Amino acid sequence: MKVFYSDEDLDLDLLTKSIFLAGPTPRDKNVPSWRPQALKILDELNYKGQVMVPERRVKQDHIDYIDQVEWENLGTEDCTRLVFWIPRDLVTMPAFTTNVEFGRYVESGKVMYGRPANSPKNRYLDWLYKKFNNKPIYEDLKELLRASIV
Repeated sequence: MKVFYSDEDLDLDLLTKSIFLAGPTPRDKNVPSWRPQALKILDELNYKGQVMVPERRVKQDHIDYIDQVEWENLGTEDCTRLVFWIPRDLVTMPAFTTNVEFGRYVESGKVMYGRPANSPKNRYLDWLYKKFNNKPIYEDLKELLRASIV
């Protein structure tokens, strides 16, 4: 498994089968990200493709916004599978950008979607996903990732 973080260049020539880990990113360094757990699960599942993580490998207090969104745009456009895990917390991870990205790609055919059962304010995303995809909504990150492996 080759992991690309958003402070690293994406090697588009390597992207033969790839997963982009979409979903909310903590804005406070005291709030843990869900993505390290996702990477651990993909490793346990023996995933051999590439994984794009829209977080910095080297944590910084300030990042260039345009650089970040350009990297994410490139990754979401060129990935094989766009995996949305939305453990939304209205205070620490409201997922506003995630909502826009989800709406942008929900009809692309490459979206897989899940969220914890207690994650608030996902009713519209649930409806939208069911309307345009014939796939289940996952409430377990490991099961979502297992189903997402291409």
